[in-house]
Parts: sequence; C-alpha cells; structure tokens
Amino acid sequence: MSPGAKFRQALKEEKPLQVPGAINAYHATLVKASGFKAVYLSGGGVAAGSLGVPDLGISNLDDVLTDVRRITDVCDLPLLVDADTGFGASAFNVARTVKSLIKSGAAAMHIEDQVGAKRCGHRPGKELVAKEEMVDRIKSAVDARGDDAFFIFARTDALAGEGFARMLERAVACVEAGADGVFPEAVTELSMYRRIADAVKVPVLANITEFGKTPLFTLEELKSANVGVALYPLSAFRAANLAALAVYEAVRRTGSQKDVVAAMQTREDLYKYLGYYDYERKLDTLFQKSR
Repeated sequence: MSPGAKFRQALKEEKPLQVPGAINAYHATLVKASGFKAVYLSGGGVAAGSLGVPDLGISNLDDVLTDVRRITDVCDLPLLVDADTGFGASAFNVARTVKSLIKSGAAAMHIEDQVGAKRCGHRPGKELVAKEEMVDRIKSAVDARGDDAFFIFARTDALAGEGFARMLERAVACVEAGADGVFPEAVTELSMYRRIADAVKVPVLANITEFGKTPLFTLEELKSANVGVALYPLSAFRAANLAALAVYEAVRRTGSQKDVVAAMQTREDLYKYLGYYDYERKLDTLFQKSR
C-alpha cells in the first residue's frame, strides 16, 4: 500500500483523524508509539526547528525534503507535509514539489493561497493570490502527482482578510479543481467548520494550533462539526522548547543539571523508542558470524 493509500485508509478508520506534528525523525517515532495513525511535518517547524528562522517563506523545498526523508526513513506512518505555496510561482514549480514529496515518501500535502513571501496563518498582514491562481496551483498539483492516492489539501487563508463567504468560495473552487480536502486556516467558530464541510463534501482539516486564532476545540467538538482531520502541528515542539530552555537556564544558573534530571527522558526510554538494543543485537550477530 502506498503512503497516500495509507493516509486515505487512516481517514476512513478514524474521524476526525488526529495528526500531531513531529519536529524530527525521533519525534515521529514517538508519535507512532503513542498510537496515532498519521504524522505531520510543519513548514513553520522546519523553519524554526531545522533552520532557526521564522516562517516567512525563507525555507525552501530542499529544506523540507530533508526532514521528510529523515522521517519516512524511520517511521511508516503516513506523513502529511506542509508545502507552503508550492515553492515557486509557476505550475512547473508546484509539479516539482509534488513529485519530490511523493518520491521522498510523503503521503499527503497541503498547499496554500498566500503569496510567495508568506506569513504565519495566525498573523495579520497576509496577502493572497487571486482565486484563479490558487485554482491553478491545485490543478498543477493534481496533474503532477501520478499516484492518485497521494492526498492534496487546499489551504485557504482568506477568512481573516476577506470573510467567510469569500473563503468558502475559494474552498469550493479548489475542490472543483481536484483538491481532495480543504484546510481553512484561522477558523474562529466551530459552526464554521460544519458549514464548510456541508459545502465542500470532502474532508475538512482543522488546525488546532496553540496561541492562535482558533480555539482549542476538543475532538468531540470537532467531530460534531464534521471535521475530517484534527491537526496539532507544533504542540510537542513548543513543550520541548520550554523544557530545553529550563534545562539550559538551570545548568547555567546552578552549574549542574541535578535539579532538572527528573524532568528528562531516561536513557532507557530513549533507547526503547530508538530500538537501540535491536541494533546492538544485530551487530553482535554480524560479528559472531564473521569470527
């Protein structure tokens, strides 16, 4: 079964499908160990976590593909990837992005209607391309994917600046152009999701990101609004960042990590999720055979 087919199967098995973000390959293994059926790679996470820069269109396709390959090499959960605006202005750029993601093992992607110099979806000052240009992005992506199971979400940031009606108009146009699902960003009311789902008749993704415009709706609330995917893009990353800062500050302040050891993952747990001992046994077996 292809990664795209796995993602579609997960959508059938769980509604809403919970998809947490992983900032790196190891976190992807933790996502799987926690029982989730899919995992997510955030463009903002790539920018901040891998490059140390803000999510302002600075990172590029190769930056994203590096993290995609690292995750898919060690985790067989279907991976949903943030493809930003498609990493280029032309249909050929979008096509290259789609083909490269599939080649790297991704199962799904979302592509948005902001201009190339994009901003975080929960920040002011976002500038959008025309609806027709966004439709062309979707058509280019659908035409390029080859594997029809590869899932394409159309993300629209129109709600904040153009209102609900214009946002819904864009979402419907993208579905008519071939998008498999829609991702309305920065939704502020639960009822909006229900109205979108009724109009588009495809899975609707709810971005349940912390400290943004969207309330932290529960899974049951999202289910009542016919949401298809509940996305938690950077929850673990935010928690890990706060924990890391606390450790650095404690070591600097006290000259020792003794006071923060209790907050750390143990070596044994690290090894457990890495499968460390399986690797060791493999080495021992190989060396025994060669002696």
